[in-house]
Amino acid sequence: MPSEEYEKSILKWRAEVDTNLRRENGWLALAGLFWLRQGTNLVGSDADCDIRLPARAPKRLGRFEFDGNNVTLYVETERAVEVNGMETKTALLDADQEDMPSFITVDEMRMVVVRRSKGVGIRLWDNTREERRTFPPREWYPVKEEYHIPATYTRFETPKVVKMPDILGAILDEKMDGEVTFKFSGKTFTLLATELPDKRLYIQFMDATNGKTTYPSSRYHYTDPHQDGKVFVDFNKAYSPPCAFTDYATCTFAPKENHLRVAIEAGELYKGHH
Repeated sequence: MPSEEYEKSILKWRAEVDTNLRRENGWLALAGLFWLRQGTNLVGSDADCDIRLPARAPKRLGRFEFDGNNVTLYVETERAVEVNGMETKTALLDADQEDMPSFITVDEMRMVVVRRSKGVGIRLWDNTREERRTFPPREWYPVKEEYHIPATYTRFETPKVVKMPDILGAILDEKMDGEVTFKFSGKTFTLLATELPDKRLYIQFMDATNGKTTYPSSRYHYTDPHQDGKVFVDFNKAYSPPCAFTDYATCTFAPKENHLRVAIEAGELYKGHH
């Protein structure tokens, strides 16, 4: 049985994760992902628009001009359209991976340019979506303190490049900063990790539960900051990627080096999002 204090901390974290899923401009507010073609891409609620907005939007909001690299917005409606809080009629847009992405907002909708393995697209949020309120609560394994495991983090002298699949069907080269080593069920396991500036570690992993009780392609986990290489891997905080909740996310999944040959019966469960 987990200690009362530990169990409370995990349940509090899980409640925050569920709330975050439903927040404004969160994953459940996503309403579309549209890949741009070179040249003119019309945006609005009209049926002939390439980027189709909800019915309350202007029939023709404007257009995105894509030259194969840069995306420029031209507004063609009298409705107020803002880019990063400033009303505008035209703007050269920075994508979501830039330091300051260009967020377009109008009437409780938000758009941003995304650059992914498939190409360059427009991601759409609609904060009036019913799913923000009606989507079932996230489900979890019972809290088990034995899955709160002490581990050692070893930073690589040079980041290791691994092959990481994404949901769009591509295989990406991604850098791993180090590895986490821990013991579980009498065996030693190692997981590759990305180190964040605050010393937290980001881990994508698979185990024997994937496709049975947990999301088929991976689960994610952020550790607390490591201290001189000492850290806890807490599988009670293992959670499903955004693709478990929306068709408009562009998730990456665990590299083969992070496929654990053991069942991690802790963390988030998955029963499908449709």
